[in-house]
Amino acid sequence: MENFKKYLPWTIRIIISFLFLISAVAKLYPSPYFAISTFEVKQLYPLGFSEDFAVFFSRILIGIELALGILLLQNNFLRRIVVPATMLMLVVFTVHLTIDTIQTGGNSGNCGCFGSLLPMTPIEAIIKNVVAIILLGIYLYIVPKTVKEGNNFWVLSTITFASILALFMIAPIQPKVAEVTTEEIVTPLENTETIETQPTETVAITPAEPTVTEEVPTETAKPVVDEPAKVKSGYAQYFSNIDQGKKILALFVPGCEHCRDVAKELTEMKAKDKNFPKIQIVFMNEEPEKIPDFFSFAGATYPYKIIEVIPFWKLLGSGKDTPGIIYLWNGNKIKEWDGINEKKFVGSELKTILKKNYSEIKK
Repeated sequence: MENFKKYLPWTIRIIISFLFLISAVAKLYPSPYFAISTFEVKQLYPLGFSEDFAVFFSRILIGIELALGILLLQNNFLRRIVVPATMLMLVVFTVHLTIDTIQTGGNSGNCGCFGSLLPMTPIEAIIKNVVAIILLGIYLYIVPKTVKEGNNFWVLSTITFASILALFMIAPIQPKVAEVTTEEIVTPLENTETIETQPTETVAITPAEPTVTEEVPTETAKPVVDEPAKVKSGYAQYFSNIDQGKKILALFVPGCEHCRDVAKELTEMKAKDKNFPKIQIVFMNEEPEKIPDFFSFAGATYPYKIIEVIPFWKLLGSGKDTPGIIYLWNGNKIKEWDGINEKKFVGSELKTILKKNYSEIKK
């Protein structure tokens, strides 16, 4: 029994420390810029944080989580400051999650406690926090107040400051890219497409005017072409021809490994099918310098545009994650995939749908 009381306090400290360290590191997965911006958009903006303030708050919050995870393993001001501060943070998180769950009336989605590395529902997070609070309460109960602990405040302040500073160094705040810069990157790609199509149109028009007129009987055969009526998808602001025929719209983050894997899979599918729809990409403005490497990994270069973080998430849709894939046919959204869980992109599903006529898809 004495051994149990001797080792239990250290066991509790290690468990809670591990939870906080994992929570901090997980919020940087799969890449610091993408993960932190995702945390800001999905967790902080709904709480009313402004875009300018959120970039600072997110890094400070994660830095404090990292600091507490480290401080729980040292002995300075442990009972007087570190453990109470840890419990306070857990209580604040729990209250927020409880209110959010009641207001939304559900238990779906990722609470963001462990980023996208370990998705956790709000109820699961609440249970985890309550258990952690109870364990820390047990620690305070079984460890006598008379137990000597260090009084070196410099250890606390140095570790806390260093942890926060580390977050700003790992994921420095990037200036917003001007709209002009984004358009300059994309315009050459769109011009290239136009140059390719213009000669084709000229050759077709000159000798074939009578032929076009005589192809009126072919017009009567149009009902045989089983395809949806043309509609405006809302994506034409990014690619002018996206509502014409079959298209694949991909929403990627340059530093996202899962996005790269999907891009590579699409390239392999396109290589095997000469009728594969044209692929067009919208990138989030996070680590845009990685785009050349992204295409190198994918095995092909595709027309793309870069948009800021908030417009990107709005375009992807509420509650959805990257990589996002949308199969469009004449502007109609036929099928979409997102994230890395149950709704993730499956190449065989797209391959099957591409073979079907529109009447079969509607069933």
